[in-house]
Amino acid sequence: MTEEKDMFWVYIGGVVLAVIVTLFMVKGSEHDKYETAAKAISEDASNSAYKHAP
Repeated sequence: MTEEKDMFWVYIGGVVLAVIVTLFMVKGSEHDKYETAAKAISEDASNSAYKHAP
């Protein structure tokens, strides 16, 4: 009878790594989205839902 190696911590490490990678990808895409919105507002501030306070 062969003894299987316990891969529990390898699986946990893989899940943690996948979550970290996913968070960085989402954070990067969110940053790009807001950067695009800021550029659009700076081009035409009068045509925006984000009004600057006087």
